[in-house]
Amino acid sequence: MKVIIKDVSKHFGNVRAVDNLNLEINDGELVALLGPSGCGKTTILLMIAGIYKLTTGYIYFNEKMVNEVLPKDRKIGMVFQSYALYPHMSVFNNIAFPLKLRRTPREEMREKVFKVARLVQIEELLNRKPGQLSGGQQQRVALSRALVKEPDILLLDEPLSNLDARLRIEMRSELKKLQRRLSITTIFVTHDQVEAMTMADRVAIMNLGHLQQFSSPDELYNYPKNLFVAGFIGSPPTNFIDVSLERSNGKFILRNESLELKLPREIVSKVESNSTSSEMVLGIRPEHITLNQGKKGIKTEVYVIEPLGREILVSVKLGDYIVKVLTPPPFKVGMGEKVWLGFNLDKIMLFDKETEKSLLLS
Repeated sequence: MKVIIKDVSKHFGNVRAVDNLNLEINDGELVALLGPSGCGKTTILLMIAGIYKLTTGYIYFNEKMVNEVLPKDRKIGMVFQSYALYPHMSVFNNIAFPLKLRRTPREEMREKVFKVARLVQIEELLNRKPGQLSGGQQQRVALSRALVKEPDILLLDEPLSNLDARLRIEMRSELKKLQRRLSITTIFVTHDQVEAMTMADRVAIMNLGHLQQFSSPDELYNYPKNLFVAGFIGSPPTNFIDVSLERSNGKFILRNESLELKLPREIVSKVESNSTSSEMVLGIRPEHITLNQGKKGIKTEVYVIEPLGREILVSVKLGDYIVKVLTPPPFKVGMGEKVWLGFNLDKIMLFDKETEKSLLLS
């Protein structure tokens, strides 16, 4: 089922929770709505479900406009963050509940419940109550209840946020594998960028009700369209440094009080065609900076060292900025000692200081 969101807004009084959103989600695609709290992602999900009415705009399932279609008639399955299981019912009856509302014949209902329970590997739990289950098992029950309706669209609201870290990793891969197997158009809300990047075919990043970028995980990471996306995607986060672009003896240099970088000509040509000012913001990810003690590069001082196992996160002082660098062990330099930074110029990002848009994307 294809989902088209066209010019959609949702206002709560003077608050614009979603403002003029346009999204097109392909049949069988797994899409994440990602952003900080209050960005409008859950509101979008509830409008697709029909729980919230649109202030303006249209939502289509394939070619059919569904603005006035009741939630029960939209052929959707929904899994809430809290799972919303009935504690007095067995797992079997929790899963079967939507079918009972449809007055599905008993034998057909039993067959469908066992089929979906086998699919998510909880058939041995059907006689238990939700209180006797672990968080991961409850999550599977909630998913089974959504799938037993054989929906055209599956909506997931923070489906893994109540699980511990190890189980969350396990369930990420299982959910993705299940979605591929069933080919159900799936839209899920999350504030966890790792969850979105590892599971989704495409990710819609929201902020303050506005769509910032709708792209594949790879494109979001390597070609962010603006400062917000570059800062939101990636862990540890991107380093941002205010700089000016200057021309000296035919060379183009990014400069501030503590930094001087000569830019390749191909980068300069993009910047010149997109910028309206010489003032800009340099962005570079911690993994694209190298550290050395050979007095080659940009001189800095080690501020703090955080061992992460296979990598070490080193924070250095560069003038008024704290720059984070990921480096492989061993790292023998102590806090307060001098090191020199090398920037991978093929990986730098440049943003207009006023508009915050990328200067390197045409």
